[in-house]
Amino acid sequence: MEAHAAAEHAHAGHPPEAHQSSRVDARVLGMFLFIASEVMLFGSFFTAYFFVRVVRPHTVPWHDIHTLPVFVAGVNTAILLTSSATMHWALQSIKRGNRVGMQAGLVITFLMGVTFLATQITEYARIGFAPHDDSMATIFFCLTGLHGAHVFVGLTLLLFATIRAFRGHFSPDQHLGVEIPGIYWHFVDVMWIVVYTTVYIL
Repeated sequence: MEAHAAAEHAHAGHPPEAHQSSRVDARVLGMFLFIASEVMLFGSFFTAYFFVRVVRPHTVPWHDIHTLPVFVAGVNTAILLTSSATMHWALQSIKRGNRVGMQAGLVITFLMGVTFLATQITEYARIGFAPHDDSMATIFFCLTGLHGAHVFVGLTLLLFATIRAFRGHFSPDQHLGVEIPGIYWHFVDVMWIVVYTTVYIL
């Protein structure tokens, strides 16, 4: 009876912890569900792109008429893929208790993301066509712009994670603040591969 009374007193003033049946942390699961919704959003734009290509079979892809800087976009792709590796390095570092490695990985990842976004903005300024020119141009700006917006969101998450990393908020047992932004960043990287292949290569 005394133990039961002590337990009730301990829980007084705040609700008990929520029951969690899944082995996946609820916050990680929430990020995966959010990413699933984002995949559907990107899918709608890819559907529009291929629809235009099918109904307008004589449409010349942009890269065939040299209006897209394919090489620059390729370099940008390499930068983003490398940033995914440095993000993984940051997470694995804090899991091993290596704070310096985590901090370095986050900073490098952030700088690479900024480089990618700056390059994309420069490409927009020199691309030679506008969203209102035709349907293909509209889809190009929608797809790449949507991805760019996701890169910006990812950079915001990385910025907060980096600030917290330098304040000593993470440990080998408490690193969701690095893992969750990392999951989102890997999604952004994978989605760019699809965008780059579809828009610049096919």
